[in-house]
Amino acid sequence: MIKVIVAGAAGRMGGRLICLLKESAALTLAGAVEGKGHVSVGEDAGETAGCSRAGITICDDLSSILARGEVVIDFSAPAATLEHLRITAQHRKAMVIGTTGFSNQELAELRALAKPIPCVLSPNMSVGVNIIFKVIAEMAKTFGDDYDLEVIEAHHRLKKDAPSGTALKMAEILAKAVNRDLEQVGVYARKGLVGERKKGEIGIQAIRAGDIVGDHTVLFGGMGERVELTHRVQSRDTFARGALRAARWAVKQPPGLYDMMDVLGLR
Repeated sequence: MIKVIVAGAAGRMGGRLICLLKESAALTLAGAVEGKGHVSVGEDAGETAGCSRAGITICDDLSSILARGEVVIDFSAPAATLEHLRITAQHRKAMVIGTTGFSNQELAELRALAKPIPCVLSPNMSVGVNIIFKVIAEMAKTFGDDYDLEVIEAHHRLKKDAPSGTALKMAEILAKAVNRDLEQVGVYARKGLVGERKKGEIGIQAIRAGDIVGDHTVLFGGMGERVELTHRVQSRDTFARGALRAARWAVKQPPGLYDMMDVLGLR
């Protein structure tokens, strides 16, 4: 059994990971972590997740329990994730990161910190989305400059970052496929008399409403036709199962920074 520590254990994703770990034949919950001062610190991780007692107490210090585990799965917040990565790298354990909302500076720090360990970083652990990552690059190359590119994403009202990490990843893939710099051509909002759509723009639009788990659409708009590729998630278990799959894979890999495309063999 692969021993897993869940960081962000009281969050929406942390809770689903804990519940699925209780059902897993290949992985087991070895530890659970939340931020200092969090109301769930000291509680049983399974009870907090709503799936009965797990026998693991949520703590606020990853370093104190890291010896128990082989891999850390982290769906928390950028600053917390970076601190967890520092500790995990010092102990030479594997790590799976599903946190989004990193700044460019934070991503650069993450890449440097991850060098000594096998680390899977992905804004979306869904198998379906990662297949879409692969497909849209080929679609963009084939459609060429005559088709407009737009990414539309929708998430629940509590999501803190926008656009989603998945939408940004999609836009980056599209930009690379058509030899554009997303920093130069990305358009994140339109309001007022903005004029005609500029040639080469890549639009990224965000919707926040209710309890939407996660919808992403890539739109290729041509004259007389449009093609839309949409992925909708009905349950967070989709992401949790992908993260557990990544954990099983990561513990067997040499040090390096990987993503779900590597885990799924889509390179």
